[in-house]
Amino acid sequence: AAGVTLPYPSQPDPQLREKLDALRLPRAVQALYLRPLRRTPQYGVPSCDLQLRSYSVRNVEFFADFALRAAYYLHLPAKGPVPLPRLIERWTVPRSNFVHKKSQENFERITLRRLIQIQDGHPETVQLWLAFLQKHAYYGVGMKANVWEYEGLDVGKQMDERLERVKPALNERWTRFGRRRNLATEAKVVDMINSDVFKSAGGKGAPLGSA
Repeated sequence: AAGVTLPYPSQPDPQLREKLDALRLPRAVQALYLRPLRRTPQYGVPSCDLQLRSYSVRNVEFFADFALRAAYYLHLPAKGPVPLPRLIERWTVPRSNFVHKKSQENFERITLRRLIQIQDGHPETVQLWLAFLQKHAYYGVGMKANVWEYEGLDVGKQMDERLERVKPALNERWTRFGRRRNLATEAKVVDMINSDVFKSAGGKGAPLGSA
């Protein structure tokens, strides 16, 4: 790259210097030094509002940049980060008790917030984006997401069709409600009690309940 210091003190060949100056970083590495790329929404319908909170402006700005880059590579149009009003909390507590009560101390905590909005995003892609951010969460940064999903006018009919497809699995689970196996387990328990191995465990083949 430009400005490379060679290990030998002598001046290199001018042609070699030109080649060294012509070298560049990979595009993926160059993108880290530039602003995050963004995709243009087609309809502008909001799909998710992600709110980032932190006590450190450095942490919240870094993670907001990371979230925008992840949204771009998932083909999600994103807007932001929009600075939200800061949350300021103050407490006054006495340093001591009894006659020293007038000696008090003040504490202040400022919460910084940033808002990122996803538009025209598919619900599954938005969930994937949120899961990726949760997996690679940055320390000291909290997340709160509001997700919207849109259905057609025949949403009731679609729900009925989904219920019919799920009914066989539900009926099978309800038949086993309260026990892990079916009724064949009772016969297995009776056979186990009447087996010689189980009886011998009570004391050399003595019947159950005997001295």
